[in-house]
Amino acid sequence: MARTVVISGGGSGIGFAAAETFAADGDQVVLLGRRQEVLAEAAEKIPGAAFFPVDLTDPRATRAAADFIYQQYGTVDVIVHSAGGNGVLETPVEHADLLEAIAHDWTLNFRLNTLTAVLLTEALKERLVDGSGRVLFISSIAAYRGSGRVAYGAAKAGLHPYAVRLAGELGPRGITVNVVAPGLIDHTPFFGEPMTDERLKRRVEETMTGRVGVPSDVASTLHFLASPAAGHITSQVIQVNGGAETSH
Repeated sequence: MARTVVISGGGSGIGFAAAETFAADGDQVVLLGRRQEVLAEAAEKIPGAAFFPVDLTDPRATRAAADFIYQQYGTVDVIVHSAGGNGVLETPVEHADLLEAIAHDWTLNFRLNTLTAVLLTEALKERLVDGSGRVLFISSIAAYRGSGRVAYGAAKAGLHPYAVRLAGELGPRGITVNVVAPGLIDHTPFFGEPMTDERLKRRVEETMTGRVGVPSDVASTLHFLASPAAGHITSQVIQVNGGAETSH
């Protein structure tokens, strides 16, 4: 039986790879994101995919997206939170004062990576299917290493305690909640511009597998965690980084 799988940030990168993976298994995927053109193009590539443009940092807009999903599908089987980013794709804002710049950076990363996931979850959790529902968050190796932009890593780390609390709340309904924390994933718009060869070489050397990750590595992990085989796995953070976190 086809499941309804809601994927935020589903128009590109890991979110799009997850959408392809779930759709290939016969699931109905609903793509959410801010960029209508990107969502529309992604939906055209995935049979039966639906999409709804929404700014998930906006409570009213998030409620509108939830209402659309309720009206079209009634219930939700899986939520994949792939929306986020480190802010490099946002419109630059100049601040004369250092503290204002820091406040902007940390607030932006919190809104993009933590608030989007929390608002969408709270809007949809009552419609999650009892006995088999799944909530899946995307964190980052930066939440452990403090690498890259610290505000980004901190915002991703904020998802971990929320997932634990949510797992306890939804567990009695037979719903699991887990976090996937990728390392460097190639073929995504995360960095805005391609890495230099030197930096990429250093990142590869940090892994035990001798390669960077690709979106399908994360998508496959998400797909497993959403499967019946993972029904007794909850409140966990699964790292997908080729051992880079432990070798650092």
